[in-house]
Amino acid sequence: MLLTIDIGNSNICMGCVKDHKVQFVERMNSDRNKTDLEFAVLCKTVLELHQIDISLLRGAIISSVVPPLTGLLSQAIEKLTGIKAMVVGPGMKTGINILPQAVGADLVVGAVAAIQFYGAPSIIIDMGTATTMTVIDRNQSFIGGIIYPGVAISLESLESGTAQLPHIQIKAPQKVIHTDTIACMQAGVVYGNAGAMDALIDRMEAELGYQTTVIASGGLAPLIVPHCKHDIIIDDELLLKGLDILFHKNCK
Repeated sequence: MLLTIDIGNSNICMGCVKDHKVQFVERMNSDRNKTDLEFAVLCKTVLELHQIDISLLRGAIISSVVPPLTGLLSQAIEKLTGIKAMVVGPGMKTGINILPQAVGADLVVGAVAAIQFYGAPSIIIDMGTATTMTVIDRNQSFIGGIIYPGVAISLESLESGTAQLPHIQIKAPQKVIHTDTIACMQAGVVYGNAGAMDALIDRMEAELGYQTTVIASGGLAPLIVPHCKHDIIIDDELLLKGLDILFHKNCK
């Protein structure tokens, strides 16, 4: 049994993988004020909720875009399980050709999983604090992508930067054109982001000169992707599956 953890700016995605199959996916806040002990208690609670026996864990791997939390989670895992976690970073065997000089660990992990499970060419969308779109060409090379403000942070900026717009729940109205403020904001957030993804996929495929398989992950993907015109596969386990692949490529 492998413990897999992906640390993002807003959420920490945690799961266990057994025989290359994800057993569960859970998310907790990326709270930088917590101690390693508090994270250890949280991890223990999650494992117990899913009836995972800690003694069955044989390894752990972390990917992170939040350096201050990387050490804390590593310490928490070691305190809880006695296992020293592998951390995704430079020098790790990935099995793919990465052309950009500096790439976030989460993007590498997602690319590795996408190639393994969906093939190439592909576009991987990760909907977190930022929305990232990563492109894998037909030669299975990671050639780059884009980053733009995520759904939640865009909405937060809209709500905090305007005097009369309220805090709203993100959900899709049945149509785009509305007259009341809340529905107008909901339609703008959902259909605006869905339209942006559709347009960016079109532009990326035009630059490549061929169509791709598009995969989306992240907690907000199920809210936005169903309203896109492109066929997009939602895979909430993508990063955890990628961590499992990287662990076995690099374990001694």
